[in-house]
Amino acid sequence: MLRAVYPVSKEFTYAEAGVDRELRARSKAALQTLKQTYKLGRYGSIIQLPYGNIFPASSGYLDFVIEGIGTKVLLAQLADKYDTIGIDGVAMAVNDVIRSGAKPLALVDNIHAKVSNPYLIGEWMKGIVRGAQDAECIVPSGEIGDVAEIIQGVTGGKGFDMIFACIGDLPKDDIIFGTNIESGDVVIGLRSSGIHSNGISLARKVLFKRWGGWYEPYDIPNTFERELITEVLEPTRIYVKPILKAAKEHKLKGLVHITGDAYLKFDRLMRFSKGIGFEFNNFKPQPIFDLIQETARKTRGAISNDEMLRTFNMGWGFAVVVGKNERDDLISCFKDNGAEADQIGKVTNTGRIVALYNGTKIQLDKRI
Repeated sequence: MLRAVYPVSKEFTYAEAGVDRELRARSKAALQTLKQTYKLGRYGSIIQLPYGNIFPASSGYLDFVIEGIGTKVLLAQLADKYDTIGIDGVAMAVNDVIRSGAKPLALVDNIHAKVSNPYLIGEWMKGIVRGAQDAECIVPSGEIGDVAEIIQGVTGGKGFDMIFACIGDLPKDDIIFGTNIESGDVVIGLRSSGIHSNGISLARKVLFKRWGGWYEPYDIPNTFERELITEVLEPTRIYVKPILKAAKEHKLKGLVHITGDAYLKFDRLMRFSKGIGFEFNNFKPQPIFDLIQETARKTRGAISNDEMLRTFNMGWGFAVVVGKNERDDLISCFKDNGAEADQIGKVTNTGRIVALYNGTKIQLDKRI
């Protein structure tokens, strides 16, 4: 197959890859309609937090989220490898639940498949079990639906999509409200395992010939030690244990799962702690991120640094905001619990999200 070469002068964005973040943000306004249901709560009022809402139960509060893996399932199909993709689904859900300080209690999955293939189901379950064990979270039930007319997929008979819901338990005294962040606080990042499960639509269309990119799945790019498809399929890291351990020992002011929209995610904390901004100056992107940007110039067109920072985790998959006096002890706590961590930024009083990247100052929130 010939490699597709596009005009190098054209800038390639996440929107052109099929994910328009501005349209998505406007569409989410319709979710306000759901507030009509809030008064139906049996035990009291919902509490709105930066990244979702928690609701009272008979004792304490519950945090309930639902997440998907997106188009990373297409990469599993391209590789014909299915035993780790379930880890991504678990990770996306449990990493969201812990943002409020909640401990994940249970997960359920909803898998739509072109056909219920016993082999595929067995492989999917391997990843789900591994992820759930890492998060110390039971999976009491789930659903697999055969929807051939909806799910096509890359390879014959193996199309599927995965959605995961997770519920977490949260005592009232442990809620992380995100309302007391102030200028001078620091942002501690926890290392990602790579691309995780976000920005995949952009990465696929730059990297893989199947979608107009440069490489075959099992090519090994220069400086890489393994096949490209294996690199991109590396499962999303699960942060439950180190975050919950840190929450017991330190005063955490805000938690961010760096997923879709990447460092724009910190905008949510700015809405709850008025008058603050963020400045990031420590990025350690794995080689896969450099490869995406380099390859884009040969295929789709250049991807700007600010687009990379709005789309990919660039080396840090989760972040914690704490007072500067907590910095060293918190980093040590994370490392003692198996998580590589470092200060990646600070809280400012600018009301803006700024990155110092490759010697350039970039204002990331200029389009939101």
